[in-house]
Amino acid sequence: MDLDLRKLRYFAAVAEHRHFGRAAEQLYIAQPVLSRQIKSFEQELQCTLLVRTTRSVELTAAGKQLYEEAQGILAAVAAAVRRVHDVDRRVQRLVVAFSPGLHVSDAIRAFTSRHPDVETDVVPARWWEQDAPLRDGRAQVGYLRRPFDEAGLHIIPIGHEPRVACMPAEHPLACRGQLTSADLDGERMLDAPTRRTSSLEEKFELIASGHGIALVPLSVAQSYARPDLARLPVTDAPGIDTCLAVLADRREKLLRDFLEIATATLRPA
Repeated sequence: MDLDLRKLRYFAAVAEHRHFGRAAEQLYIAQPVLSRQIKSFEQELQCTLLVRTTRSVELTAAGKQLYEEAQGILAAVAAAVRRVHDVDRRVQRLVVAFSPGLHVSDAIRAFTSRHPDVETDVVPARWWEQDAPLRDGRAQVGYLRRPFDEAGLHIIPIGHEPRVACMPAEHPLACRGQLTSADLDGERMLDAPTRRTSSLEEKFELIASGHGIALVPLSVAQSYARPDLARLPVTDAPGIDTCLAVLADRREKLLRDFLEIATATLRPA
């Protein structure tokens, strides 16, 4: 069957808001129309996506999966339309994907100074599928954190960063200067695959609420610092490598220039 992108957008709006009224407002359509479109979409897919009550809308397991898929599909379609417009306007554009906590701005500024006529954009790479923006065409290059699927990619190592344990500020371990992995034995951990969260904001909110401890890269902990959380180095926890990644068959001079500039800019002295 062909996937109806309009109905997919409607579903994504309802899934985001968990509310038909607010989703209809965002989409500028009447709520009854939206309800009929979602019901028709479920019939076309032959599965239930939403559980409706008088007060709430919840996603079924199939609905959660489709919502995850929809974000990538809709983003990829938007990127394809943008590329078509760029070709029509004769615009050169470089899009860089980046993992949470990693900062690529210095490299982009250095690149722009040499290529002022090239438009640059960034797109976040979700931590559980960091390579997706490269493979679906949303980005030409990624500044990513291993591990991820490296098949068909050209990888340039950049650096290495430690992981820290994030926990509520009032946790008994929070007063320590540093930890070892043995100190975390018996603690409830939020790291995948124990519990996969849809965003880092959600993960840190769960940690602050006392749902567990998470080992995260230091740059992520620094980017999401908050007073109700503590972060402690774990001396024997394996670190994480950072790298630049591109599709192995990409050979454009503009991309090669960016890789050269970004490697020199992002690698530690």
